[in-house]
Amino acid sequence: MTVRVGVIGAGMIGQDHIRRLTEVVTGASVTAVTDIDTARAAEAAARVGATALPTGADLIASPDVDAVLVTSWGPTHAEHVLGAIAAGKPAFCEKPLATTAEDCLRIVEAERAHGRRLVQVGFMRRFDAGYRQMKEVLSTGSLGAPLIVHCAHRNPTVPESYHSAMAAQDTAVHEIDVLRWLLDDEIVSAQVVTPRATSKRFAHLKDPQIMIFETSGGVRIDLEVFVNCQYGYDIQCEVVGEDGLVRLPDPAAVGIRTAARHGTGVLQDWKDRFAEAFDTEFREWVAGVAAGAEPTGPSSWDGYAATVITDAAVRSLETGGERVTVDMKPRPAFYGGTA
Repeated sequence: MTVRVGVIGAGMIGQDHIRRLTEVVTGASVTAVTDIDTARAAEAAARVGATALPTGADLIASPDVDAVLVTSWGPTHAEHVLGAIAAGKPAFCEKPLATTAEDCLRIVEAERAHGRRLVQVGFMRRFDAGYRQMKEVLSTGSLGAPLIVHCAHRNPTVPESYHSAMAAQDTAVHEIDVLRWLLDDEIVSAQVVTPRATSKRFAHLKDPQIMIFETSGGVRIDLEVFVNCQYGYDIQCEVVGEDGLVRLPDPAAVGIRTAARHGTGVLQDWKDRFAEAFDTEFREWVAGVAAGAEPTGPSSWDGYAATVITDAAVRSLETGGERVTVDMKPRPAFYGGTA
């Protein structure tokens, strides 16, 4: 079966996924595209032989669309995901699932009412080879109980439109999701403190930020978010257990010896760092849709959890570094919980 995918949102990430679905992933075709910019939608559709449609609702209703990919502006995500659930069509939604916890819960309740999982959220790190190796090690129990996690998320620069809350909402959200998955534990509190600010930032931005999370099992997580580090795109993660530690490997790179120095290059872009993770994510999603299986990647509940945790981090930032309890509903049994 070839899965016919309709894409809502033809911006940078939407067009990159269109390329991925048509040039990298087997078993999929892009049959419809829509975007608020109709000319951009028409251009993206023409490149892959798809149909440009006026609205997301038109695309979801199309008989030529088996599954929906949502890559539009964040505040529109809930509308499109709810539409896909109502139509009984699988939906892949780039993060955020929705921009408010209330809209995330609407999606959770709609999916539960439907009776089976249809939604996957685009947290690609769960599909990265290094994180998957870390998960395997932690799952064996050979390191004992996890005690501490040290993380860093560094970008060379960010545009002037990037504001302080985005450090949690757009940047740290990836660590928040992948650490919940790695530890199989829930984050229950968040605290954000701000050290001396870099002079390389725009004046309105608090950068770097140090985020401190605690899980229900008592694990302490410290995360450095530094989005104007200048030198490159650098993702670090280390889990310290009772009997040892496991560290995320850096991307493979050749060693260069020249001019009395020995070094390796540093990636400059998230698309390069996680290109293979994106490819794996979509290969597995398409294979699941083709088989009629429920998605195994991040769920609507994971999207909701990420939103309420980042909300807590933003509140801590706004209150000058107070510890904020995460206001999360009990996880329903539908998503593997006990409620």
